Amino acid sequence: MSLKNGLCATLLVSASLAAQADAVAALKAFVAEVKSASAQFKQTVNSPDGKRKKVSMGSFEFQRPNQFRFAYSKPFEQLIVGDGQKVWIFDPDLNQASSRRMSQALGATPAALLAGGNLERDFSLKALPSEGGLDWVQALPRQADGGFQSLKIGFKGRELAALEIVDGFGQQSRLDFSAMATNANLPAERFRFVLPAGADLVEQ
Repeated sequence: MSLKNGLCATLLVSASLAAQADAVAALKAFVAEVKSASAQFKQTVNSPDGKRKKVSMGSFEFQRPNQFRFAYSKPFEQLIVGDGQKVWIFDPDLNQASSRRMSQALGATPAALLAGGNLERDFSLKALPSEGGLDWVQALPRQADGGFQSLKIGFKGRELAALEIVDGFGQQSRLDFSAMATNANLPAERFRFVLPAGADLVEQ
């Protein structure tokens, strides 16, 4: 290898390592500085064998501490609301809602990473190689609860762009975010769930 080629290779490696380090810094900055946000998302779920794929779309909002709202709009409606005390899931087609205490439902989950919890206490962070135009961070729960095997967070610069989750059954989900507004002024009622008239409630 010539001196010139060797220098180029060294610079490329250094740039790659810097991007990885920046991804960890971007995640820490996001958790420290972003107290609320709203975004659109596209969720792609692949079966463990990779033969089946399901695509959903909707909106996502969160406000620290421990308040969040996932509103799926396509292909089926579903609402998931964390109000700080409980997590509510409502299926309009079934006209049925379920709820669990936040401490049981959240733990070291992707929602906890974005909306609350303690990043350094709950997760072990590791920079990953850049891929698909994004810088990636692996976040592993320090106390595994079987809910998911791995979690990756993708940043484009300092902007949160994607989440990749592999659950306890090997199913892979990816959420790609768009139109994200950080530190948005979100009404408190966005994080309250009111049981619709006539709906069934299953409490866990």
